[in-house]
Amino acid sequence: MQFVPFMRASMSAGAAVLALIVALFAQPAAAGMEDAVKALQSGDVVAAEKELQALAKERDPRAQFFLGLYIYGNPDSKLFDLAKAAPLLQDAAERGYTPAMIPLAGAYAEGKGVPKSFYESYKWVAIAEHWNVPNAGPLLETVAKELKPEEIEKAKKEAAAYTFKTK
Repeated sequence: MQFVPFMRASMSAGAAVLALIVALFAQPAAAGMEDAVKALQSGDVVAAEKELQALAKERDPRAQFFLGLYIYGNPDSKLFDLAKAAPLLQDAAERGYTPAMIPLAGAYAEGKGVPKSFYESYKWVAIAEHWNVPNAGPLLETVAKELKPEEIEKAKKEAAAYTFKTK
């Protein structure tokens, strides 16, 4: 199992809705996100990072996701750094930002930026599936191959009982 396919699967789905996400912003942070997206689209990851960092410091899950996936989590980025990517994705996922869940699961599966844990990977994919994240089902089957049946059951129970952080 590779972290990069997890990332690329999420990135292709994320890229398809990128313009839609920008169009939905109705908050003052929209300008920063819009500038960051334009920078990403033009390949300027340094400018995108600058725009997103201010929003991520305020724990904007969208900014955390974009920083974690496209800036620090993208192997093609000159700012690639999984030690920075995983905590951003984790914070966003723990607060209910569903697009961050599959890349976070990939990080756990590969031990990139977080301790390697197929259990945690499975749990995050199960949480994602519960919240109807596209492609979560097939990923559950893939990660399940690495776990014992009792671990799968325990992870399913934890996923079903998981409550998102509010702060």
